[in-house]
Amino acid sequence: MSRHAILTIPNMLTGYRFAVAPVLLFFLYPQPSVGVSLFAFLLFLTGALTDLADGYYARKHKIETVLGKLMDPVADKVLVCAALIMLIPMDKIPAWLVFIILARELVITGLRGVAASSGIVIAASGMGKLKSILQYTALCVLIFPLGVMPIPFLHELGKGILYISAFMTVWSGVDYFYRFQKIFLGTSH
Repeated sequence: MSRHAILTIPNMLTGYRFAVAPVLLFFLYPQPSVGVSLFAFLLFLTGALTDLADGYYARKHKIETVLGKLMDPVADKVLVCAALIMLIPMDKIPAWLVFIILARELVITGLRGVAASSGIVIAASGMGKLKSILQYTALCVLIFPLGVMPIPFLHELGKGILYISAFMTVWSGVDYFYRFQKIFLGTSH
């Protein structure tokens, strides 16, 4: 693969999510100042927006790459995992909820890898995309500092959205597994 084919705008947007995740780890810590929290929020928000933009741009301009198809979902998981893990010691979300979300992500990523090794692409479903949007929304709300805007119960709202996204996470995971089973076990219904 030539250097030109790798350095596409969508691949650079995907790379941005990989770069943002460790920086986000540094800025998400217990009791950050309002300024630090706002910076962490902006980092996460821009990372989430690149997830929406990279695939759209690649499809629109017909510059999808194998590297992009492989790394895009991994970059999404890395960004989301960084935020989820760092929100636990901040007492914003319970560890068991993070475990459910991360376990699903690992299982589905593994299933996609097995499918890809057999030449089968398991594309994101509508439920999976909704799950991602809910996760990004919840995490943005949870990272945003309290007191900046007069929104009562801001973090409770974020936690509620995350619970809904966790439900969608499990549901879409079951859907992926069902589709994976039909492909590899040859069950027909």
